[in-house]
Amino acid sequence: MPRRTRTRNNWFFLLLAIVLLYLLPLSAIARPFVLVLSQDDLIDAPPSTTEDDSSSEWDEFGDSNTKPEDLDPGSWRPIFEPTAADPAAASVYENEEEEALFYSGITNMVSSVSSGEPRLVEEAASEIEASASGGYPHAQSALGFLYNSGMTREWNRAKAFMYHYFAAKGGNMQSKMVLAYTYSRQDMYDKAVKLYAELAEVAVNSFLISKDSPVIEPVRIHNGAEENKEALRKSRGEEDEDFQILEYQAQKGNAGAMYKIGIFYYFGLRGVRRDHAKALSWFLKAVEKGEPRSMELLGEIYARGAGVERNYTKAFEWLKLASRQQLYSAYNGMGYLYVKGYGVEKKNYTKIDFMVSSCYIGFQAKEYFEKAADNDEAGGHYNLGVMYLKGIGVKQDGVKRDVKLACKYFILAANAGQPKAFYQLAKMFHTGVGLKKNLPMATALYKLVAERGPWSSLSRWALEAYLKGDVGKAFFLYSRMAELGYEVAQSNAAWILDKYGERSMCMGESGFCSDAERHLRAHSLWWQASEQGNEHAALLIGDAYYYGRGTEKDYDRAAEAYMHAKSQSNAQAMFNLGYMHEHGQGLPFDLHLAKRYYDQALEIDPAAKLPVTLALSSLWVRKNYANSFLVDVIDSLPEVYPKVEAWVENVIMEEGNATILTLFVCLLTVLYLRERQRRHAVAGEAALPQQPNDLVAPVVAN
Repeated sequence: MPRRTRTRNNWFFLLLAIVLLYLLPLSAIARPFVLVLSQDDLIDAPPSTTEDDSSSEWDEFGDSNTKPEDLDPGSWRPIFEPTAADPAAASVYENEEEEALFYSGITNMVSSVSSGEPRLVEEAASEIEASASGGYPHAQSALGFLYNSGMTREWNRAKAFMYHYFAAKGGNMQSKMVLAYTYSRQDMYDKAVKLYAELAEVAVNSFLISKDSPVIEPVRIHNGAEENKEALRKSRGEEDEDFQILEYQAQKGNAGAMYKIGIFYYFGLRGVRRDHAKALSWFLKAVEKGEPRSMELLGEIYARGAGVERNYTKAFEWLKLASRQQLYSAYNGMGYLYVKGYGVEKKNYTKIDFMVSSCYIGFQAKEYFEKAADNDEAGGHYNLGVMYLKGIGVKQDGVKRDVKLACKYFILAANAGQPKAFYQLAKMFHTGVGLKKNLPMATALYKLVAERGPWSSLSRWALEAYLKGDVGKAFFLYSRMAELGYEVAQSNAAWILDKYGERSMCMGESGFCSDAERHLRAHSLWWQASEQGNEHAALLIGDAYYYGRGTEKDYDRAAEAYMHAKSQSNAQAMFNLGYMHEHGQGLPFDLHLAKRYYDQALEIDPAAKLPVTLALSSLWVRKNYANSFLVDVIDSLPEVYPKVEAWVENVIMEEGNATILTLFVCLLTVLYLRERQRRHAVAGEAALPQQPNDLVAPVVAN
């Protein structure tokens, strides 16, 4: 049997393999992202004897305090998560007039969409516009959003783009997300990739240094036609029964429960309001009981200065304690701090001593990363990839950089779901280093990473509002997030419009949206979501064109949308395509293709048995009685059914008529039951045996 080696030549087994990289969780509505690598994607680059000093891959959270407000300037966080300890929250209204107007406008806007007062919404928009006129970039970003959504301003994409452009130039990250998404929709990948690269780098700066940051995916508040009750139940934060049970266990001394509670507060998971102070308290309680994962998180907290004063020495000590408990991911943090020189003693070296020391530090960091990688830690694979890509601490036989080996490690890490590895693969596709240059692929990978940036907090605030019954605020926040290109937010905002109608507090140019405006806005949002793989959205777009909801009837475009949903194995879309083939609407009249689509719908969804059976019966009638009155009856059903439905709703279900009908049905039921009881009694009497009049004593033989 051949012996397994760990040389860089082993990576060639990946050349022809299909690598599935799942960054988004599998759901019934949106498909996972799939990356396919082939021989053509890989570049045969020989190892290099020089280091790559073009950039520092180790400045993942920099030397300054990279708090969320630093990574996402102009964030609405001070409004939704105000804390006394947050300097940004304390200084919001103490800066120049434009900033004060901006935050006042956003605060009033959020409040007024909750209460549903158009006049107050307009006043808030005027404050934002005044701030934007003064050149404040974050107000320009908000004003661009108002023009893009047609909220209190005319719907004008040209003006929206202009304001977002200047806001992005002024450093607003959310406007950069809007521009990147706009460019990508127009296949302008040369522009989109640059913006998404910058945004993805900012997102990576917010990730943890040792373990993978938990994926805080936006919650889909619906599962098609109905509310996603199970997902919403798990997102009720401190009110959730599971959370309360976990908290009770933590209070009783369960170290594992303490750690989980700390994680919920540190990251703001499952609807829990983010609170670093509470997280730190629970982690400290857990480490008293020897909980190693809490030791690792304390190392992260001190390395970042999250809720405490930054202290790299303490960070290294906590990570070291965690590694001694065989928590191998802690080696990633230790290697990171080592290669950066954080938490280790610094001396005044001569130039030669410094070079020797740098080599030692690099090799020591590599040793830590190898310990993590040897124990299947994705972060270890990623960090080794960076070491080989940059030529840090890996010099061997005169070779420093090895892009091939770096690519191998990045693929291994990405296949395990390491988001930083997606970022590195995106850079390779972007620059053509290690992988063949592919701007659409680079754009898609950068976007997946960028959507994990600090601006994703919008989803958490929107969900919190929705769970509290504040549909107006939830719709407002989901709409802002939808503009940034989040498919889940586009889907949620569109669903709220369709589900809640006037209660969505949809605001137009002057007052509340009309029914037509809501349909048009929902149509636009569903269309954007369908472009990003949402099969239910594509189905609704098809319905909109088929029935003329919010747009003119167009069977051709309806068929196109159903085809898009069908390509994602949607049973309803297949049924609809069969129906359109059966009736020659938007598709050629073809009973054979109609039957094929009906059969496929049943194969995918067994619950479709009844409608498919009826549809196949209709096909049988058309085939065998093509010109009979039966076909005319079948064709008239779509016109008759709405009339019957309307008659039932307007006549039968009218309150007074419904009451009389109910009493009449009850009377008939009583009479029927009494008659049935009488008949049973008569039948019972008839079945009784005849009794003799005289009793004869038995004869006893002598």
